[in-house]
Amino acid sequence: MNQISDVGVAARPGGRPRRYLMCPPAYFEVRYSINPWMDVTKPVDTALAVTQWERLRDVLRALGHHVSEMTPVQGLPDMVFTANGAIVVDGRVLLANFRYGERARETSAHHGWFRANGFTDIYPARWTNEGEGDCLPAGDRLLCGTGFRTSRPAHNEIREVLGRPVVGLTLIDPRFYHLDTALAVLGPNDITYYPEAFSPGSRAVLQALYPDAIIASAADAEAFGLNAVSDGSNVVLPQAATSLISKLRARGYTPIGVDVSELNKAGGAVKCCVLELHGC
Repeated sequence: MNQISDVGVAARPGGRPRRYLMCPPAYFEVRYSINPWMDVTKPVDTALAVTQWERLRDVLRALGHHVSEMTPVQGLPDMVFTANGAIVVDGRVLLANFRYGERARETSAHHGWFRANGFTDIYPARWTNEGEGDCLPAGDRLLCGTGFRTSRPAHNEIREVLGRPVVGLTLIDPRFYHLDTALAVLGPNDITYYPEAFSPGSRAVLQALYPDAIIASAADAEAFGLNAVSDGSNVVLPQAATSLISKLRARGYTPIGVDVSELNKAGGAVKCCVLELHGC
């Protein structure tokens, strides 16, 4: 088995190497509050955020995945959370249309990166959507969240642009303002999620679609444990989500815990930092 240096967990092959887009947190700080986790009175250690981010990037590369990096832009402290910038399926790119003006300029930065890297099917969003933060490819379907950031009409736009069936899910707890804070896709037909983050109807949909899903505890959800990246075998997630790590291991996955505590201060963790370029 492969070993990830200093992680202390044996990794196993994850099948087809994935392609990810990340952005170093060179200008990371919490200077505004647009989710319940952001507190402008708490100090942020940017150097520590960079160290934690580099560790995450290196783990993904050690697993055999290709990680591209965007150039950070001064004045865009949340640009590290590349998952929010777009949804990419089969080479088609639907850019984000952020709800809050503080993040609006990130869209043009993402557009520029995709154009410079050979992507030609790039679509600006008409409706508010926050990229893969609220739209997670799961096999042949797209699980799409709404309730706090991405608007309901955006789900129709996502379906039309990306050509995949969309399953709409309503979030009801403001702490879990993006879908990727309440649910993680582990494989084409396997997920883990925190039921209390969803409306009763959405819970029923998830139960019907994924009767064997791993149910996360409140403690693991609050530790951003569901903000995870899976390659189908290895699951990289915050190390504080200890109960979820045990459940993943029991299911046959190889969980790899990393420390992203500094990035948690802005309401993000592992998945927020990683935009998967599906089918690329």
